[in-house]
Amino acid sequence: MVNLVEAQKPLLHFLVRRAGLRQHTVDVDGAGTVITFWVPKDKVPKEKPTVRDVTPGAPAAEATTDKKLPPLPPAKKNDRPAVVLVHGFAAEGIVTWQFQVGALAKHYDVYVPDLLYFGGSTSPSTDRSPGFQAECLAAALRKLGVGPCAVVGFSYGGMVSFKMAEAHPDLVRWLVVSGSVLAMTDSISEASLERIGVASSAELLLPESVKGLKALLSIATHRKLWFPDRLHRDYLEVMFTNRKERAELLEGLVVSNKDATVPVLPQKILLLWGENDNIFNIELAKTMKEQLGEKTVLQSISKAGHLVHLERPCVYNQRLKEFLASVTATENPNPKQ
Repeated sequence: MVNLVEAQKPLLHFLVRRAGLRQHTVDVDGAGTVITFWVPKDKVPKEKPTVRDVTPGAPAAEATTDKKLPPLPPAKKNDRPAVVLVHGFAAEGIVTWQFQVGALAKHYDVYVPDLLYFGGSTSPSTDRSPGFQAECLAAALRKLGVGPCAVVGFSYGGMVSFKMAEAHPDLVRWLVVSGSVLAMTDSISEASLERIGVASSAELLLPESVKGLKALLSIATHRKLWFPDRLHRDYLEVMFTNRKERAELLEGLVVSNKDATVPVLPQKILLLWGENDNIFNIELAKTMKEQLGEKTVLQSISKAGHLVHLERPCVYNQRLKEFLASVTATENPNPKQ
């Protein structure tokens, strides 16, 4: 029987290609760590063997890379601002950001990675921390020739984005985060799980049954959606692979309260939140805004939950484009909406 979720992928990929993006794999370290991307078709550094076309169903080709990170490329006069969209835990990159790619690609160079153990991205490393994800993503972006960019992170991807912004301020010039936290501390984790009514993050974010997936979607959305059970089963089969590694990613997220620190980030930051987020509620966002300081702005979107970018994509995209236009105006005097 045809998997309905898998069957929709060619259409989604067709639409993304129509928006001017192509799928490629970047060898990060020459030791087996690879990250799959959707990148602007005219930005693929074809002379470098570290970037290869992805052939569906084919094994990853071997590649040799230099472990030394290349410097950021000098900005060119006519370069469009780069925007990197970093996905959350329940879906790979292009599924997460399917409503944002087309809205941004007309005026920005859009990069959509799959974090390690999502999509075709993998690593032999045993490090499951968001910091390791951030280092691998930063290295891959540099190998693609991405200069100072805006990073948009959702949920788990927001935590990775915060880490990358802290470690690589020369690369991450601006930051947008939705439904996330600076760090998943003991207290935040315990309070969130108690509020939601589950025993562990894995129980919520790695469902094994249709009932579990329905519970996740119910918690993550403001509007209650209905899908047939078959679609839920197909989604579980396609989107929840690498379960062992992803469970370890969840374990690697939590840090003790005493070890948690608030980074001093130089970037202008937009916290773009679903007003009815049940996983990381708006109060957490308000606290985070105070912690990050005056360069941070919090905007909420009504009638939207954790999946704000999917529930209210038009409003989300407008707010996102307004922020990007304002922060890039100093480098591009005529930013387009």
